[in-house]
Amino acid sequence: MNRIPPPARVQTARERLGQVLGAGPATLRELSQAAGLSEREVLSHLLHLQKSLRSQGRRLEITPSTCLDCCFTFQKRDRLTRPGKCPVCRSTRLSDPLFAVG
Repeated sequence: MNRIPPPARVQTARERLGQVLGAGPATLRELSQAAGLSEREVLSHLLHLQKSLRSQGRRLEITPSTCLDCCFTFQKRDRLTRPGKCPVCRSTRLSDPLFAVG
């Protein structure tokens, strides 16, 4: 009997994201392009990855957005998305948050 070997294992989206995050900090757009997913899909995977990493004793490190005009930093923001505008100067010139595995 000839047996057919199983197909080679393909990385899941979360495995690809974990691999990219392990290489260093990345923005949501960079993660989206590296994993071949939309930014919305990456957000949902990041939320799940955050929980999975916690169970492994690691964590998803988030460098918060900052205002490029007045240098306000969004330290207490829980959401992973980029804010709309600065609460201090009302500017919309904001840096994107960075994500990494630590």
